[in-house]
Amino acid sequence: MIIRRLQPSEPQPTELLLLADPSTALVKDYVSRGQCYVAELDAQIIGVYVLLPTRPGTVELVNVAVAEHLHGRGYGKQLVTHAISQARAFGYATIEIGTGSTGVAQLALYQKCGFRMVGIDRDFFVRHYEEEIYENGMRLRDMVRLSLDL
Repeated sequence: MIIRRLQPSEPQPTELLLLADPSTALVKDYVSRGQCYVAELDAQIIGVYVLLPTRPGTVELVNVAVAEHLHGRGYGKQLVTHAISQARAFGYATIEIGTGSTGVAQLALYQKCGFRMVGIDRDFFVRHYEEEIYENGMRLRDMVRLSLDL
C-alpha cells in the first residue's frame, strides 16, 4: 500500500470520505481547509484521511476511512500511523481525533495507536447532523475526543 497526498488537480475520493462522515457539506468544508491523503493498493484508492490544522501546534485527524470490503486488514492502522508521522514531520505538538461513541472498533484502533480519551462532546451528532445516524445498532449522539502528544 502506498499513502500519498492527494494533489489539488485530482478528484476527491468522495465515496470513501462519506464513509467516515455522511455530511457532504462538512466533508467539502474540511477537505478544502486541510491536507487530504489517500492510500492506494494496486493503483486503486482504498483509503483516505485528512489532517486539519485547528490551532497553533495542534492538528486534527479527520475522516479516516477504508473501503468497506477491506476492513479488518490493518489498512486503517497504517493510515492513522501515517497521519501521526506526518503531523510530527510538520512540527505539530498534538494530534487530536474525534469519533462517535458507538464506534467501538474505531475507539479501539485509535487507542492502540496511542491516543488517549480527553473528553466527550455530548449530543454532537444531534446538533450537527439533520438525519439520525445509527452505528452498531445504536443511535449515534456523542463524540468522543482523543488526543496524542507528539
